[in-house]
Amino acid sequence: PPQSLEIMRVVAALALMAGSAAAFAPAQTGRVSTAVSAFDNEIGATDFGDRTVCWDPLNFVENGDQARFDRLREVEIKHGRVAMLAALGYASTWGNNYRFPGCADFPGGHAAVIGDSAINTVDLVLPILAICGALELAVFKQKEGSFPGDMSGGAFPVGFGPYARDEADMIDLRTKELLNGRAAQMGILGMMVHEQLDGKPFIFFEKFTPYFLGPVAI
Repeated sequence: PPQSLEIMRVVAALALMAGSAAAFAPAQTGRVSTAVSAFDNEIGATDFGDRTVCWDPLNFVENGDQARFDRLREVEIKHGRVAMLAALGYASTWGNNYRFPGCADFPGGHAAVIGDSAINTVDLVLPILAICGALELAVFKQKEGSFPGDMSGGAFPVGFGPYARDEADMIDLRTKELLNGRAAQMGILGMMVHEQLDGKPFIFFEKFTPYFLGPVAI
């Protein structure tokens, strides 16, 4: 119904504004800064040129708890990985017919879950839950004693493969993954909000042509 759609648009806009407000919240000082400084050398810390700082405006790790920091970092990386896949999938299927086999009739964007063309729950939700459950239980499991986000502790070890030739390469790849994941979380949120606001998830063009599909996408 139009009223429900309008409410969803307002909620999406408020969520985006709340995220922006949190990003620019003033940093705490004194005891909190001393505790958070324990994580200044962690991957993903803000680089100010002469020093790096663990920026924690919402005080999630104000007490300097390493276990809590590792858990939050693990969750952040996992959300970033999901967001990167979501942004790629969203962009690659919007305004075109690129679909997985058996999903030719699935619409792109919010139409897949909202409105008259929404996909049947059995056809959409159950396969997603089954795949996510299998990955969570058997594939992407945190390796004991390793850095947060090292999901090589499952039955099918995963990692950076031959690209991580030494410790420097590992740190570089982990940093890039973390930062790209943060960007993707904001990116997929932006696309979802813009689609609800004016039906156009991308600011500068009507649709996205997946470069990796080559001439087929032209």
